[in-house]
Amino acid sequence: MPKKEPKPKYRQDENIVENKELNIWEALIPVFALVGMLAYNVYVFGDDALSGSNQFILLLGGAVAAIVGFFNKVSYKRMLAEVAENVRSTTGALLILLMVGALSGTWLVSGIIPAMIYYGLQILNPTIFLAACVIICAIISIATGSSWTTAATVGIALIGIGEALGISLGMTAGAVLSGAYFGDKMSPLSDTTNLAPAMAGGELFSHIRYMAWTTIPTISVTFLVFIIIGFTIETSGVADTDAILSTIDSAFNINGWLFIVPVVVIFLIVKKTPPLAALLIGTLLGGVFALIFQPDIVSTIGGGKQLNFESGYKGILNAITVNTSIATDNPALNDLFSSKGMYGMLGTIWLIICAMVFGGVMDGIGALERITKSLLSLAKTTFGLFASTVGSCLALNVTASDQYLALVVPGKMFSKAYQERGLAPENLSRTLEDSGTVTSVLVPWNTCGAYHSGVLGVSVGEYFFYAIFNWLSPFMTLLFAAFKIKIKQLVTPVPV
Repeated sequence: MPKKEPKPKYRQDENIVENKELNIWEALIPVFALVGMLAYNVYVFGDDALSGSNQFILLLGGAVAAIVGFFNKVSYKRMLAEVAENVRSTTGALLILLMVGALSGTWLVSGIIPAMIYYGLQILNPTIFLAACVIICAIISIATGSSWTTAATVGIALIGIGEALGISLGMTAGAVLSGAYFGDKMSPLSDTTNLAPAMAGGELFSHIRYMAWTTIPTISVTFLVFIIIGFTIETSGVADTDAILSTIDSAFNINGWLFIVPVVVIFLIVKKTPPLAALLIGTLLGGVFALIFQPDIVSTIGGGKQLNFESGYKGILNAITVNTSIATDNPALNDLFSSKGMYGMLGTIWLIICAMVFGGVMDGIGALERITKSLLSLAKTTFGLFASTVGSCLALNVTASDQYLALVVPGKMFSKAYQERGLAPENLSRTLEDSGTVTSVLVPWNTCGAYHSGVLGVSVGEYFFYAIFNWLSPFMTLLFAAFKIKIKQLVTPVPV
């Protein structure tokens, strides 16, 4: 019996599907169809589009791509295999989403998130709040290597503090994501920071050092803009803050011991504990601390008059799995002190799966490769090569809905072209991150956009403009390419 070939371990080891019969216009038909349908759908449903209709539009886009594939003799089996691989690749992300929902529930009822808001209101001056969000999230994301974990822990708390201060949710989310993605890019623990040089044929720490040339100016501009915004916006003022502090203090048992849980979670991730395991431990510790410090809240959520085993068990499980809200005498805080648990993440999971269906079919029919090749053919100069790389990453974030594909496919397609131009691999890996990693959060149906929107409770449309670091990064890398700043050459150029 013939031996089966081993399945590739990493996405970057997979072969890109090649379909020579597909031309560029055929490859773009599903893209145009998807963009048109999504635009009309958002026009009709507005902010409710992400509640379900956008998900079905993504499936319709996949159906259009499948029809194009059938006309080009691509088998149904082949397309389905790519869809299955795409969905399989998101398994970890989907589980993390569920665990983030669980963690947010126990961190609410235990008083951890309220405590962060309580002390944050006293420490963070409204004038420098947004700039402080950038710094705090950048430091934590560098330490953890994960923008997702940063948003799911500190990001949620900062959103709450910003809302309590009367600062726009979009502004706060933009500051959180700017800092989180800066840290994610510069951290050697980040998967994308490791993936980009692997695709380009470079070395990790050389990639990080070279990436700093574009990343540090971008985050500096971002920080400066948020400082300026801080001096121009109006906040709720000291009186309102005092009233909020009083309400939180009466509703929860607030004390410094509650910070043990987030410190433990951050410590575990810094020690390279898998994020899923760290979030699970954080969830369970949050449940334990809820029983210790907030017994009345737990028993109420569990439907009991006093805390016992049954009401405690039911209260914690309700916080983990379903909608939970804690009523206060301040109406402004009632929405703030609510969590949807794992149930609240189901809409985001639904969106990710549908996005992976569309991306999988596009990959299966060879459309992604054809689009990338067409962009490459336009690159007649060094700047053109950089611009084609940026355009390819952006296109893949929109069409494939996955930041990893936005690094892997262009990385494979452009690595030889950079070598032939005598350019060091750091040029490609830096451009992949500047345009692929950071812009994924700006696309609502991308896994990153869907994740952060769901976790922070702020739509992509609300935070898009204020995610300054994320949309400024591609322009910065093109600016460096246009003026030939820090364009590293190969020591021995590869002959054409």
